[in-house]
Amino acid sequence: MQATRILAIRHGETAWNVDGRLQGHLDIPLSDHGRQQASRLAQALAAQADIDVIVSSDLARAHETARTVAGALGLPVATEPGLRERCFGDFQGRTFAEISAALPEHAECWRRREPGWSPPGNGAESLLQFRERVARAVQALAAQNVGKHLALFTHGGVLDVLYRAATGLGLQDARTWQLGNTAVNRLLWTPDGGLTLVGWADTGHLQDEALDERA
Repeated sequence: MQATRILAIRHGETAWNVDGRLQGHLDIPLSDHGRQQASRLAQALAAQADIDVIVSSDLARAHETARTVAGALGLPVATEPGLRERCFGDFQGRTFAEISAALPEHAECWRRREPGWSPPGNGAESLLQFRERVARAVQALAAQNVGKHLALFTHGGVLDVLYRAATGLGLQDARTWQLGNTAVNRLLWTPDGGLTLVGWADTGHLQDEALDERA
């Protein structure tokens, strides 16, 4: 059977992750802690994974994580804008509490995960539009790399879409899975079957993070 093995990995931590601020398409860099996470990930993948191809979202937080891993593996990094986080329009840069206070009706639509609703603001995507964009990008990359081990560096929202696609869950089903920073998620793609889930949220490389210097 012709298949593409996929590692789908969220970027390292940013200051806005800690603050609970929506990043969307805003280009927020990794924090020092996020860089430590990326370094630990790179060490683990260099020792354990036979990766052939690395592709990253073009947003800095994902691309820096990918470059750190690529440096350890001696591979180049290709960029794919289709792996970007969902665009949240005017929600970007705000916390949910701030959105709820300023735009309560929109906040409720977001909380209910209404598939056809999009936040106010230029470029904002509905869940349906976002899912279509992510599916199109990942399918194309998987089809181009049949028989290879493909590492995708991306964002929490993208990983949520991929998990739902691989498990047959709908856009409004409650999330019970983790989307941790630099967690390693394993998928398999075949031309006939699409995505299937192999393993999810492997954070073994972060288990002794307490040994890192973190002020």
